[in-house]
Amino acid sequence: MISAGDFRNGITIEFDGNVYQIIEFQHVKPGKGAAFVRTKLKNIKSGGVVEKTFRPTEKCPQARIDRKEMQYLYADGDLYNFMDTENYDQIALNKETVGDALKYVKENEMVKVCSHNGSVFAIEPPLFVELQITETEPGLKGDTATGATKPAIVETGAQVMVPLFVDQGEMIKIDTRTGEYLSRV
Repeated sequence: MISAGDFRNGITIEFDGNVYQIIEFQHVKPGKGAAFVRTKLKNIKSGGVVEKTFRPTEKCPQARIDRKEMQYLYADGDLYNFMDTENYDQIALNKETVGDALKYVKENEMVKVCSHNGSVFAIEPPLFVELQITETEPGLKGDTATGATKPAIVETGAQVMVPLFVDQGEMIKIDTRTGEYLSRV
C-alpha cells in the first residue's frame, strides 16, 4: 500500500478496479481546509487519462508491473510474434495490444513486454534505434536553411523528418519516444 502523500511520477497504482500510472502529481495546501494531492492518472490498459484528487492519508495498493525482455520475431497479419530468449516460449499479441510501439522496430530486435497479473498490456521498444533510409528526396546543393528538414521513409515503413543533408541508403539514429531524428550512424 502506498499513501497519496508518497505519490511520485511513474508509480503504478490499483484504483477503482483499474491499474493507473501517475503522470503528474501536485501537493496542494489551500489557505483554508485540508491539504490534498491532485493527480493525473493514465489507465495503462485503455490509455485514457483521468484527473483525481486524494487526501494525503488515502492509501492505494501499488500495482506490480512485470517487464520482460523478449525478441520481436515477425508480424503475421494482425498478430505480432515475440519470443522469450531464455526458455524460447513464444507469444502472439494482437494489433490493439501492440499499437504503434513497433513503428521503429525491426524483426529480431529486443523489446520489453509489459504485463500485469499475467495479461500483457503494452510493448516498450528500445529508446533509440538505428534504421536505414529506404526512400527520401535528394537534398539540393545550396539549400541549407537553418533547421530545414525533409520527409524520409525508413526500413520499417515509418516516416521520419530528417535534415536536408541526409541521403537515401544512410543509417540514422531515431528516438522511439518522439520519433525524431538524432544523428547519422
